Amino acid sequence: MKKAMLAGILSLLIATSLTSCNKKNVKPGDVAGYDAGETYISMWVHTIEDTPEGEAYKESVEAFNEKYDGQYFADVEFIPRNDSGGGYSDKINASVMSGDLPDVITVDGPNVAAYASNNIIQPLADLTDEERSAYLDSIIDQGTYNGKLYALGAMESSVGLYYNKDILEEAGIEVPDADHPWTFSEFSEILEQLKPLMEEKNGYPLDMTFPVGETSIYYYAPFIWSNGGDFVSEDGLTVDGIFNSPENASVLEYFRSFVDNGYMSEAPIDKLFESGRAAFKFDGAWEVNTIYESYPDINLGVAPYIVSDNWDGGRYTPTGSWAYAATSKATDLEAATELVKWMSGVDSGIRLFEKTKNMPSTYEAYESIDLFEEDENYKALYEQLRDYGHPRPHTPVYPQVSTSFQQALESVGLSGKDAQEELDKSVERIDAKLKRYVR
Repeated sequence: MKKAMLAGILSLLIATSLTSCNKKNVKPGDVAGYDAGETYISMWVHTIEDTPEGEAYKESVEAFNEKYDGQYFADVEFIPRNDSGGGYSDKINASVMSGDLPDVITVDGPNVAAYASNNIIQPLADLTDEERSAYLDSIIDQGTYNGKLYALGAMESSVGLYYNKDILEEAGIEVPDADHPWTFSEFSEILEQLKPLMEEKNGYPLDMTFPVGETSIYYYAPFIWSNGGDFVSEDGLTVDGIFNSPENASVLEYFRSFVDNGYMSEAPIDKLFESGRAAFKFDGAWEVNTIYESYPDINLGVAPYIVSDNWDGGRYTPTGSWAYAATSKATDLEAATELVKWMSGVDSGIRLFEKTKNMPSTYEAYESIDLFEEDENYKALYEQLRDYGHPRPHTPVYPQVSTSFQQALESVGLSGKDAQEELDKSVERIDAKLKRYVR
C-alpha cells in the first residue's frame, strides 16, 4: 500500500473510531455456495481477479470452501489498486469511517504496526507452536507487533545483489559464500578494481539508484542493520538517538562514496545491468525471472548482501510483502484466523509462486518447489531469506520513517548534504507524527 494512502487512513482515524457496527449482514443463499450452518467470512484482496495473482487467490478461496464445506464459507472481493496506490486503500479508508470492514483483509507487511495501533486489525487467534514454525521467521516477525501476532504473509520477498558472472570472471573476482559476505570496505575495493574495466564497456561497476518511495528502505535498510543501526526503538515509539545515530550517518556517507568515486551513475541509466554494462545490481527477486526470460545472454549470479565491517552475524537482509489479517470487525476470530492460515499456507504459497514467481512464506512450500533446489539463484534468494531475513521497522508511523529515510538517503547520496544534519531533521519530522501515540 502506498504510504500516502495509508497516511490518509490514519488521519481519518483521528476523527473517528471503529465502534460502529455496520458490517453487511449476509444470509445463507445470498451468495452462491454459502449454505445454512456455515460461518460466513468476508475477505478483501488488493488486486483484480483477472491477473495471475488474483487467479491464485481465487483458487485458494475455492479450495478453502471445498475443504471446509459445511463449516466455513469464504467470500472474496477483488479491489484493485490504481496507479497511484489508491482504490483498495480508498475502500478500506471509507470502510473505517462507515464500519463495514470485512472479516479479513490483505495488508502490506510493513504497515502491520500502523493498522494494529489504529484498531483496523486485531490479533489472530492463538496458533500452536507447530503452526507458527511452518512459517519463515521473517513472516512471524513481520506480522508481530507488541508481542502479538496480527498477520501472516501470503508471500515473502527479497532483494538480491546480482552480478554478471562473465564480468567478475574477466576481472578475476571470486564471490564469497553466504556466511562470509563482502564487507563495506571489501566491496569498495572490488568496485575500484572493476572501474577501469567497466569504463571500457561504457558502464559502471554498480547499477544502483536512490529511488523515491518504499524501494529505498526495502533495498538499503540492510546497510543500516548490519552496521549496528536501526530506525526505531523496540516499541516503535522512539527515534531520537536511533534513526539519527552515528552508525546510520556513517552508512549514508558510505552511499555517498559510491557517487564520489564514480562507482555508480548519479542519474539512473535504463537497463544498465541488463545490457552488460554493470557488474552488480541491487533488485527484487523478480529480477531473476526478468533476466531469464528477457536477457538470456546475461550470465546471472546472486552474491551475498554486503555487510558492515562491524557486522555481528545477525539478520539483516530485505524481506516483506502482502499479508492477511483479521479486522477488528471480525466477530468470529477463530473462523477468520482459519482463513488467514489457509491463504498464507503451503498450498496457497505454491500456487502463488507457480503463477506469479512471488516467493512463498512457508518452509514446506520451498521444499516442495524443485526450482529452489535446482536453480542456484532462486536457492540463494531463499537461503538469504531463511537465514538472514529481517523485517522492516515495526512502528505506527512507518510511512513517515520510510519517507524520511528515502529523503535523507537522496539528500546525502546525491546532493552531498551533511548526513547527521539530514538525519536530525528527519527525527523532528517523525517525532511530530509520533506524538499521538506517545502517552
